[in-house]
Amino acid sequence: MAGYYAWMLVATALVLMMTTPALALFYGGMSRSKSVLNMMMMSYVALGVVGIVYVLWGWSMTFGENEAGGLFGNPFEMFALDGVGWDAYIGVVFQLTFAVITAALISGAIADRVKLSAWVVFLPLWVTLSYFPIAHMVWGGGFIAEHLAAQDYAGGTVVHINAGVAGLVLAVLIGKRIGFGKEPMRPHNLTLTMIGAGLLWFGWYGFNVGSIVLAGDSEEANTAQFMSETGLTFLNTTIATCAAMLGWLLVERLMHGKATTLGAASGIVAGLVAITPSCGAVNLLGAVAIGVIAGAVCAWAVGLKYRFGLDDSLDVVGVHLVGGLLGTLLIGFFATTEHAAATENGLFYGGGLTSLGHQAGAAAIAIAWSAVMTLIIGLAIKYTLGWRVSAEAEVEGIDYDQHGETAYDLHTSVSGAVSSGVVAASTAPVAATEGANA
Repeated sequence: MAGYYAWMLVATALVLMMTTPALALFYGGMSRSKSVLNMMMMSYVALGVVGIVYVLWGWSMTFGENEAGGLFGNPFEMFALDGVGWDAYIGVVFQLTFAVITAALISGAIADRVKLSAWVVFLPLWVTLSYFPIAHMVWGGGFIAEHLAAQDYAGGTVVHINAGVAGLVLAVLIGKRIGFGKEPMRPHNLTLTMIGAGLLWFGWYGFNVGSIVLAGDSEEANTAQFMSETGLTFLNTTIATCAAMLGWLLVERLMHGKATTLGAASGIVAGLVAITPSCGAVNLLGAVAIGVIAGAVCAWAVGLKYRFGLDDSLDVVGVHLVGGLLGTLLIGFFATTEHAAATENGLFYGGGLTSLGHQAGAAAIAIAWSAVMTLIIGLAIKYTLGWRVSAEAEVEGIDYDQHGETAYDLHTSVSGAVSSGVVAASTAPVAATEGANA
């Protein structure tokens, strides 16, 4: 067990890194230069707010006794971890990091136009009404676990469908950025995005492999299952991501004539998203197939936002909602109990349509629940605090409006220049001439 706890410490740290700095860098690079700090702050603030909320009532709502027919756990049963033994704290922190990144993912759909204060109010409400109930229904012995044999190894429904639907609802509710569809809104620093994608891939091993649940009647059985699931989930996560990146780049090349670095980064994330629910349920060929399908379909899906006029700023819907749905549903085709930790076989391995029905049912419940709860919270904030910064602030730069800072201070301020003697030197006639000739 000492080895298990040691690994869970590492896995938890890896998942924490997925939000800060990995997601912050990934989203920050994709944003415009005048909003990069705000975008990164939304990830950091999510960590601060959701981390506190999870310890107070999130763990209890996720893993407490069923309430309302298994829709959520009792928030007061283990409030502030009352009655939770110190030996379970590592599990608490591990699950806390999942809640944090799920909430942070939503921010990419509403980049460049939202008040930080509105985001701070949204976070505790959303995790309480949407994330904790879905996590309880899937992982905490709630409604989905009781009535559907749906498999979700590390968060296809709980994390990615949940966040993707929330991003879709908020993007529609809040509205488009000024100039969307009329002026280019390109990523300002793809180097940051590529670094973020690499860190996300690295951290995702904690996300997926850390989600192993030991089972069995003896220590030997537990050890054997731990070792087999560790290797399987690790390798499936790797090869599915490789396949998804290549699938995205191929579609991009066929559709647009070029394979881009942004496409590679997005393909990596699409593959990671799709293999998340299925990494313990499929064999190696299934993982490759899921990766290729996810990369290709998500590459096509992100372009649909322009057709439908949806300002999903950083492709949360096209990558996380679509990728999460694909990963969840494809378990119904590729799951196999022969070489994986699946609970039932999929269509391609003799299981018929039963598994697919369970997966579709779980996905439908997650979509409906997240959509309704996000809409209620979103409307409440819209008609009270208000979501959007002023039009002037949005055009001139949300970073300075919301934080009083800019990411790239390319011009030395007058006060700073005076203090260093630069202004005095530059105003001297000889110095100015020499500078011009240098």
